[in-house]
Amino acid sequence: MSELQAALLAIGFGVIVAVYVFGWWQQRKYHRKFGTAFKVSHADALYQETVAPHGGEAEACSEEAIPARDAPPIQLSPARGGKGERENEAEGQSFEERPMQFSTLDETVEEMRVEEPSTATLLDESCALLETRSDFIIELSLSEPGPAAVLDGLWQRKFDFGKPVLVCGLKLNAVQWERAIAESHILYSRFRISLQLVDRGGAVSAAKLADFRDLVLGVARHIKASAVAPDIHEALQRAVELDTFCAEVDQIVGINLVPSGERLLMGGKIAQAAALLGMELESDGAFHLMDTGGRQGAERRRTALERGDDRRCVSHSLFALTNLEAEPFQRNTLETISTTGITLLLDVPRTENPAKQFFQMTRIARELARELQVNLVDDHRAVLTDPALAVIRERVAQVEAKMCAGGIVPGSTQARRLFS
Repeated sequence: MSELQAALLAIGFGVIVAVYVFGWWQQRKYHRKFGTAFKVSHADALYQETVAPHGGEAEACSEEAIPARDAPPIQLSPARGGKGERENEAEGQSFEERPMQFSTLDETVEEMRVEEPSTATLLDESCALLETRSDFIIELSLSEPGPAAVLDGLWQRKFDFGKPVLVCGLKLNAVQWERAIAESHILYSRFRISLQLVDRGGAVSAAKLADFRDLVLGVARHIKASAVAPDIHEALQRAVELDTFCAEVDQIVGINLVPSGERLLMGGKIAQAAALLGMELESDGAFHLMDTGGRQGAERRRTALERGDDRRCVSHSLFALTNLEAEPFQRNTLETISTTGITLLLDVPRTENPAKQFFQMTRIARELARELQVNLVDDHRAVLTDPALAVIRERVAQVEAKMCAGGIVPGSTQARRLFS
């Protein structure tokens, strides 16, 4: 090896070491910066509260969600329309008017984390949620116990009605209904077959409801089972009433983060900042903070699955970080994609304690703003000040209170059914 080759080899090795050291130093700087920010409890002009411990899924509304009695009512633009054809009307509205979605810091997520039910328990819970207000339920009583496969005509058309269909079975001498699947060999003496009346697509149509009833009653006659079906007209009236209520509270809120001037945000930089906040890129093209604690929670879920423990595998998004433009974020294009801005979103009906989560989302928005050197703005690119954010939070609290008064707790399993 000549002296020139040796010198070039030494220079190349030195460059590699320098790049590695620089990358390590940058990563350490980011971790220290974000770690310090989130280990300290920050006071905020928008929100002061005494945090109460969580005992499980939200089945009661927080007192803070109920606004003062003399507070003037504030109208919110719905995220869906009525009469079965609701559409998200966020486009073209100011930030104060558009629907909502949310976030939470790691320390708050840690406080909210509870023991998740097993998959079997969740399946049984779906049957416990059935009620005449939200579902059209037909009950069949078999002359002798049989498997779910006897409902053959129903399974073939389960997805023909535009709304979720659920089949629950009751074993002989049992007291708890459980979700039945076509492949199961369990013998049931009774079935409850339900069609959900309302979701984000609106209320079920009269034609679909009548078609569903006729199909189930036809199956009952075929297997010689007695059937009890509710009145279609009454069910339609309940569907319309529930749909109207849901349309009034179906809100999604966003905070836009955009750079000044013509500068673009690079996907790699966005992904790095999101990852340091515990957010993960999901299949829908958005970064999500999950209620099981972001990246660490995901690792725990994977470990639990490997051990055969599915109790902690159920999680929900607290808020999402999306591209302000139409193109979704994808892992294979993160390093090449650029965008004019990003948006934090909070889905009010599907989020537990949404007013509290909006406060947490504003904190995360400010951290992202500092790291990415962007501004918090509304849909008209007007800067969002603390008073403006406080007004939005009050509106979120009013939606939360209205849902609680209507018997649908934000973030509950029933809420996620109706706002899916």
